[in-house]
Amino acid sequence: MSNAKRPTKEITLLGRSYVIACDTGEEAKLDRAARYLDRAMSGIQAQSGTLGSERVTLIAALNITHELLEALDEHRASDASLNKLNDRLERALEKTRQP
Repeated sequence: MSNAKRPTKEITLLGRSYVIACDTGEEAKLDRAARYLDRAMSGIQAQSGTLGSERVTLIAALNITHELLEALDEHRASDASLNKLNDRLERALEKTRQP
């Protein structure tokens, strides 16, 4: 499907409106992402009012990417921990099944 035929949704970032292609049923997710990004950008802009919007956007993107990567690392560590615990449980259960 070409972008010209895709449904669109209007979002606002730092007081500017943007029309973004958005699949039907995904509007709430786009709104949530836009609100998150807008809050991040607004916080950066408030801390340093001299930065241009392009720089604010870049810093916000880097900060959010860092948050995502930290969350992914935590998720992977949790998975590894659960896998180890599962292995221990399986071994313990196996010992109880042996005559």
